[in-house]
This record gives sequence, structure tokens and C-alpha cells, in this order.
Amino acid sequence: MQTTPIEIVRQYEQLGWWGERTFMDTFDEAVADAGDQLALVDPPNRADIMAGQVKRLTFKEVCERADALALLLQAGGVGQGDKIIVQLPNVAELPIAYVALGRLGAIISPVACQYGRFELAGIAKALDAKAVLTMGRFMGKEFLDERRSAFGPDITIFAFDGEGRDGVIALPDDLLTAAGALSAAPAPKGLIGKLFGAGKSEAPAPPRAKVDANDVYTICWTSGTTGLPKGVPRHHNHWFCQSMAVSEAVPVTAGEAMLNPFPLINMAALSGFFFMWPIRRARLVLHHPFDLNVFLQQMKDEEIVYTIAPPAILSLILQRTDLHDKIDLSAARHIASGSAPLAPSMVKGFSDLFGVEIINFFGSNEGMGLVGSARDIPDPELRATYFPRFGRDDIQWSNKFSSQCRTKLVDWQNDDVEITEPGVSGELLITGPNVFDGYLNDGRDHSDVFDKDGYFRSGDLFEIAGEGELSRFYRYVGRRKELIIRGGMNISPEELDAALAGHPKLVEAAVVGYPDEVMGEKVAAIVVPKDGENVTLEDITGYLEGLGMAKFKWPERVVTTDVLPRNPLNKVVRVELEKFL
Repeated sequence: MQTTPIEIVRQYEQLGWWGERTFMDTFDEAVADAGDQLALVDPPNRADIMAGQVKRLTFKEVCERADALALLLQAGGVGQGDKIIVQLPNVAELPIAYVALGRLGAIISPVACQYGRFELAGIAKALDAKAVLTMGRFMGKEFLDERRSAFGPDITIFAFDGEGRDGVIALPDDLLTAAGALSAAPAPKGLIGKLFGAGKSEAPAPPRAKVDANDVYTICWTSGTTGLPKGVPRHHNHWFCQSMAVSEAVPVTAGEAMLNPFPLINMAALSGFFFMWPIRRARLVLHHPFDLNVFLQQMKDEEIVYTIAPPAILSLILQRTDLHDKIDLSAARHIASGSAPLAPSMVKGFSDLFGVEIINFFGSNEGMGLVGSARDIPDPELRATYFPRFGRDDIQWSNKFSSQCRTKLVDWQNDDVEITEPGVSGELLITGPNVFDGYLNDGRDHSDVFDKDGYFRSGDLFEIAGEGELSRFYRYVGRRKELIIRGGMNISPEELDAALAGHPKLVEAAVVGYPDEVMGEKVAAIVVPKDGENVTLEDITGYLEGLGMAKFKWPERVVTTDVLPRNPLNKVVRVELEKFL
């Protein structure tokens, strides 16, 4: 399956941005160069997550297990071009599955473990999926049996810890032994034995499909710009270019450890860790689900130099002063964050207190990639608020990715009008070798996704930050779909979220619009108070007044709760906030 028009392929090849290498080529080079180096580490609490032994594997051992899994999947009918749903947590089997399915030339569609029958049935239908790779139990509870009705009879189900389930190909924890059964005589017992049949005289060679760098490798899932979940096909060249944005900002070297606490199913984890992993010959340490104590222990024990964490978690670490003398971040140099505006005090606090630089990253599955690194934006408070204006010929940055992409701001109601003045919000449009070619099954009409010049309509509102030196930066305003319009005035909920993050009585807060007959919409704040605090509307408005924020933006309702609704990436689900009103 290929999605990029041949003329675009040739253009990017001539520019030297795309080539013939696939992820598997890069991984094989890492095995050849650093085969005995520790490469992949399970969460220490794996026993609480999924069946199987805690694994610490070298590049060579990862390769052996990926080859074994590829053989097992091949024996179950998976081949080149087949679309496979993968629903696994961040354990060693997930990156192993990426390598194994890549060996077969199959297309991987990773999904969040939170997805149930409804979401999975829709994805399976949209993909025309050949198989699903999943698990029997998750977090101590039944998992597969609650979801298997989402898959029709033509979809093969492979499951780790799947024994005893009719019609399921159970995959054991010891992949090497299971794959070795392919050449055993007599045939092994169980479903695997029935699949393999009689033993063979010699072990089969590991699969090595002929894969083009422009063959689709993954189909991840996103809300896109339409609000409906959509598949995002991306090939190897797309991912290499997207990963460059992060790897240029994070100088991880061979043998150093990266801690990935984000689900390995989308842009943040795939470009921020997975593709960088074999390129840098780094050690990929996994974490799931997020647990602050486990996370901090891994940072110390594994001597993590780079990780990623949502803003709310980083703010919590700073707030927990009782932990500061116990936290060991001595090996850490960089923590990437994003998905929500960063508080300047948080970015500065990590630099001052721990000597760790926060990288402000704004990305998307479709191809957004704005990265504010300490090298390009040395001032930590400035880095929290602004993003470099990548993709402008008149502005130079150290990040090589900035010269490959192109960006522009347009009027969010008329994209023929380009915005060049500071302080005027507009939709950010982007094009380049990292940008996808269109959503799955969208047909040929992409006018709602791309403009007439081929720029992707991000749905994200930015503005040029100011005059002079500040004109080098974009400032994030909010999502086009989430703007609150009060009396004709646009209000960014993300701007208010970021402002309230510094409120001394709050753990966190998020705002949402609610209907008003006179003004159209007004603002409500959903807040999580600190222990023992009682938060009133006057507490909120008084704080915003002290910041000098325009009065029309102030919330006019306050609702307290114990926790904000979040999705698998720890982003606040704003539509769920409406239920509090």
C-alpha cells in the first residue's frame, strides 16, 4: 500500500530527504553494530500489567524474538500488505511486534488499550483488518473475551496469554521456544501445533519481505480536523522525517537510556522514541500505565537521560516538595512535553531545581512538528510559551527539520488570506516530507484536509508572537474547534488552562464554554483544588485579574472535581468537561 504520488516521491528523493531505507534496515544496522548492547527494558511492574517475565533484551535478543514472532504470525496467515490491529500495553512484546510485522511487510494499526468493542469494531471495518494481535488479560482483568465480539469470523486473533480460548492463536511468553516448534517432530500440542502441522526437517528461515520505504508501515488513529476518529497512514520515509524533529533536539547517544511512558501507538512515542531507538543505538525503557513512583524510580535506576511527560505530571513533581530530596534526576538532560500549554514557572523550575531542560513539542499524527529546544530557545520561560517558526526561509534554526517543512498562518475562516502581522490568530498550515497524504478511505477529495497548495490544515490556531526578535516565534492560541466565542470575542481555552496552572490553590484546571442566551457562550472553569482548599469564583477571577488578563475571558462559573477527564495521552478531554455543568 502506497499513498504518496510518484512526483512527490521523486521531488523529496532529489532533495535528499527521502531514501530507500526502511525501519527494518535501520534496526538490522543496530543489531550488526551493537547486537550485545542492552536495548529494550520492560516496566519493573510488568506482573501487574500483563502476563510474562520482565525482559531486559539486547538488540540481538530483540531481533531473535521478532523473527520468532514473525514466523508465528506468518504461520497464522499474516502476509505482506495485510492490516493488523495491535492492542498491547508498553511491554517488550509491543516493539517486538513492530519489528516482526515489519519483517512480514504487514501494516500495523496500533490502538489504545482503553478501546473497547465499539471502537475496535469500527477500526476493524475501516481497515478491513486481517488479524488482531492482543492479550488475554490486562491489569489483572479479563481483556480479550470482552472485546473479541468486535472482530468478525474472518479476522484471525493472536493473543499473548491467550490459552484456553477457542478460536484464538495463543502466543506464549517464550517466543523462541514456540517458533522452534515449527521444525519439531512430532508437532506441538494446542492451536499452534494444529497450525504448524507435522514437524519439518529444518527450521524455516525468518521472513524478510521486500519492503519499499514508501510502503505504508503504520495506520494510527486520530480525531483529525473533523472531530471523527480517522486512520492516518504513514510510511517509513514519513516517520524518519517526523522523528528528525525530535532527534535533532534530543542528543541521545549510543547506550544511553530513554524512558517512554506514552502509549507506543502514535506520533509522540513513535517519533519521539521508537524510530530514534535503533538510529541512536539507545536503550528503550518502557513504562505503563503512568505511575509517578514507578516513573521516578525508573529515572534513577535506569539512569534515564531523556523522557517525555505531560505538563500536569511535571507540574505535580514540582509541587511535591516533599519528594524533591528523594528524586534523583542526575542522569536526565531533557524531558519533552506538550499536548497542552506549558507553565513558564514549570519549565524554569525544572531548569533551576534539577538542571533538566524541558523541550516544548507540538506534534500530530498527521505531521505537525514544532520543537522548542534549549539550543534554539535558551530562555526556559520563553520556551514554555513560544514555538520556533519552522519552515520560513527568512528564519534559521539549528534543528535541520526546520528546513524541510513549510508553515504558514491563514485566516481561520478564509485560508486564502495569509496572516503576516503579529497578534492575529490564524490556523497553522504545514507541508513537507513528514506530512501524511490523507486519511484512510478519504477518497480523492482532500479539500477539507489540505489547502489548494497542498498544505495540511492543522486545525490549530497560532499567532506570530510579536515584533522584532519575537517575530521568530509562533504562540499557540488553541484548537479551532474548541474556541469559546463570547459576545463575538474569541477565547482560547488552552490559554486559560495555562494561566490557571499557576493558581496557588489548584492542582490543575481546565475551562469549557457553555451556552448563554445573551453572549452566545460563557466560560466555566472545572478545577481540582489542593487538599484542604476551597476554591470560589472570586478566587479564580481575582487571580486572573492579578495577571492582567482581559475581563471578557474570565470564567463565570466554577465547578470542583477530584480529577479531570483525560484520554490515553493524558490530554484533557474537553467535551467531557461539559458533563460537569
